[in-house]
Amino acid sequence: MVTNQRPIRLLVLFGGQSAEHDVSCMTAAHVLAAADRSRYEIETVGITRDGQFVSVDGLAELEPGAEVKALEPVGAATHLGARQLTAQADDDSQQLVVLPLLHGPMGEDGTIQGLCELANVAYVGAGVLGSAVTMDKAMAKTVLDAHKLPQTKWKAFNEHDVTTARDTVLDEIEADLGLPCFVKPANMGSSVGVSKASTREELEAALSTALRYDEVLVVEEAVDAREIELSVLGNSDLDVSVPGEIVPGADFYDYEDKYHDGAAELIIPAELPDGVAAELQELAKQAFRCLRVEGLARADFLYEENGRGALINELNTIPGFTPISMYPKLWEASGLSYSKLIDRLVDLAIERHQRRGSKRTTARA
Repeated sequence: MVTNQRPIRLLVLFGGQSAEHDVSCMTAAHVLAAADRSRYEIETVGITRDGQFVSVDGLAELEPGAEVKALEPVGAATHLGARQLTAQADDDSQQLVVLPLLHGPMGEDGTIQGLCELANVAYVGAGVLGSAVTMDKAMAKTVLDAHKLPQTKWKAFNEHDVTTARDTVLDEIEADLGLPCFVKPANMGSSVGVSKASTREELEAALSTALRYDEVLVVEEAVDAREIELSVLGNSDLDVSVPGEIVPGADFYDYEDKYHDGAAELIIPAELPDGVAAELQELAKQAFRCLRVEGLARADFLYEENGRGALINELNTIPGFTPISMYPKLWEASGLSYSKLIDRLVDLAIERHQRRGSKRTTARA
């Protein structure tokens, strides 16, 4: 446990410019309600859909489950510049930690992490490289392939490919991956822009949908598999939660299932054959390390019981913290409470900041 003479100044950053703005606001409300007020001096800063940094009063006092709208300021609001966001506290005895709760592009992809690095402040979660690579599904899958970690069959296409040679792309997908398949924007989360295509017509529409959100898209084969997730926590030494299983309420685990109707069934711990949980935990650690992630991630797997076994789907470096989100629920089932989880994440942020601060940035002695 990191100790300080004064409470840690915890700057909670939420909202953002991505399609996951609303999800971020929901996450922030629940994290703020759970944070230990005796340990933290909490500040809340939102980023509006147009990129304005807004200091929002009153959020730290919200009750669990209270609705946070798309950054309609609660109480007085002051517009801030990005430099002010990460300005160091004048008193060196007070530790500053930024807790980014920004899902998707312009927040989970290394951009905010780079801002924190330039400002030389501690922040929770993966660094610039780990955030950027893991956010981009095409690059993450390329790295996982290079490390020979098991995945479903997949292909990536850019917007130019799709717009100039659409029939060729469609033929290639049908020949190499078959139908049905899943089409996803490369840089998006929470199932935003994701479609399942069972016919050529649906596939063509799915490509157009994904390209609304990114100029690179990923197409994956559809598999008959169970959806298993694990939570990872740590920097060098990693802890992995018990596995949990998602039984989607819809055709697949989509945005509505995750954040609104709650129709998905979450089974914690997942009922798996002997040895499979340990195998998944080890694969989660390997993926976490090869993608250069630190702090936290939710590792998502597809498990083919009568086929290839465990297949890595993706890692999410800023997973949701809503009441029905798997990341905190898995840790709770593993013996780590919501508030203690926040403490661990803050401690890991401070540890990494101190460790990285000890390294030289020039060749001079």
